Amino acid sequence: MLIPDQAAPALNVPTVAHGAFDLASARPERMTLVNFYRGLHCPICAKYLAELEEQAPAFAERGVDVIAVSTDPMDRAQGMVDKISAKHLKIGYDLPLNVAKEWGLYLSQSKGATSIGIEESPIFAEPGLFLVRNDNRVFYASVQSMPFARPKYAELVGALDFVIANDYPARGTYTGAV
Repeated sequence: MLIPDQAAPALNVPTVAHGAFDLASARPERMTLVNFYRGLHCPICAKYLAELEEQAPAFAERGVDVIAVSTDPMDRAQGMVDKISAKHLKIGYDLPLNVAKEWGLYLSQSKGATSIGIEESPIFAEPGLFLVRNDNRVFYASVQSMPFARPKYAELVGALDFVIANDYPARGTYTGAV
């Protein structure tokens, strides 16, 4: 389990249009928002990433870089870029399954074609949303076993305003005896 205020796992992936991405060497003003998504086969992911594309400038105004990452190969990642008309959002691909597990993501096996007629990958990662501080410490983590009922980006933007104004600390950091 990832613990807030501790180092984030390594994340090195190629992106469709922004070269290689390495979280450890990323230098956002404040944070990096890492959105792990299921892949091109997921219509809910496409809708969710389209919302992130819309909110990306608001995150940027707050010093937060954004990237969406999946286990999909390049061609399917390009398909997602095209589907959501991504202009602001970096789309990473080829996330190794062992790295997905290091991030605490759930893994699923293919059940065939989805409601939009696209085959699921044989094994893929379920959604996760993370904010990682510019010193590579996890600030916020949300991991899901299903594609639906995800955090709302507009609410997260509002929460960031509070966090920034109040120097709000990471929560969920206690690791002592219970």
